[in-house]
Amino acid sequence: MNILQRMHGCGGCDLDRIQKQGAVVLVTSSFPILNDGSEAAGSFVVDYVEELARHVPVRVVAPGLADGRESWSSHIEIFRYAAPAQPLSTLKPWRLGDIYWIFRVLRGGMHATRAASANGAMQVFALWGLPCGEWARRVAREQAITYSVWLLGSDVWSLGRIPILRSALARVIRQATCAYADGYQLADDATRISDAPVRFLPSSRKTNNGTPPLPRLSPPYRLLFLGRWHPNKGVDLLLDALALLNDNDWTCIEIVEIQGGGPLDGLVRRNIAALQASGRPICAGKFLDKDEAEAAIVRADWLLIPSRVESIPVVFSDAMKLGRPVIAMPVGDLPRLIDSLAVGLYADQVSAESFANAMRQMLHASPNDRSKSLRAMASRFSLEESVAVLLRGCEHEE
Repeated sequence: MNILQRMHGCGGCDLDRIQKQGAVVLVTSSFPILNDGSEAAGSFVVDYVEELARHVPVRVVAPGLADGRESWSSHIEIFRYAAPAQPLSTLKPWRLGDIYWIFRVLRGGMHATRAASANGAMQVFALWGLPCGEWARRVAREQAITYSVWLLGSDVWSLGRIPILRSALARVIRQATCAYADGYQLADDATRISDAPVRFLPSSRKTNNGTPPLPRLSPPYRLLFLGRWHPNKGVDLLLDALALLNDNDWTCIEIVEIQGGGPLDGLVRRNIAALQASGRPICAGKFLDKDEAEAAIVRADWLLIPSRVESIPVVFSDAMKLGRPVIAMPVGDLPRLIDSLAVGLYADQVSAESFANAMRQMLHASPNDRSKSLRAMASRFSLEESVAVLLRGCEHEE
């Protein structure tokens, strides 16, 4: 039984029929503006758009530096709504300067969704729950078409805690033709919020390294953190954990790369400077574009995921596809995935001390070839299969 049969209890997509029905409108807040790696999920959304466009014309509603339309290819058109250069998730309604952008984004995104959905749209996909799902819900009702929504952890575990937004999110989920979430636990929690079924759909990026070199099986190891420098991603906990490692531990480390950027930039660079002053081999990097991020993972031996809040981060599937084991905090679905095929280690609890102990266990353990387990895990995160599931939603009600 293939993935479509497992998730929908029916056969695969009739793509020939889908292609004749019109364009798919994909509404998202995660799409490259500057294309410098600062968009949290932007590069993986681009991969989904390009894979979708192999089967059906795609109109993308996405943030931009100004309102406008772009043509990426003969099958992909971008409808931009004006947004600030930083990720939209960083906007806060209690900051005066952000209020202007919040209202402008809400108004512009709604207008762009209407424009993209006119003239022959067959379905709207919202990536993610709010505000994109609400734009999709309203326009789908106006145009008498269906919509689907794909949820992130920030939708359910952050916005879902605010009563008014929780009600709006529940409405978006209940009225959708199909609702998905990029984690098992996340899907369960979204189902409880909405009292409607939410299915697991893994997020995944296309990787270009077909057969990357194997990681080292013994120290000294190269370690990598790749992500936003934000409290949710736990980069501060990681730096505190690294400070707890002793001289003997550090003899097992060749280099620690801290790649990314974000609101904790000052703290990250100060703590790294302090570690460097103590002679520790660690460096602060920057936001990486997709190719740079993939190269960073390939040159590492272990990927560090110290998140306080997480579902299944895209960087986890990247690591699996590129054959790199992980050390993670015990949050979201990471313990379940790591345990299922022994593709890494996770801390006992969310703390710097526990993460340091997990790293210490890795540094001083006997060599362990995890390549077979990593390949098996990578097969669970197929970009092509996930896109096929989204397309299957197009004919859900026929």
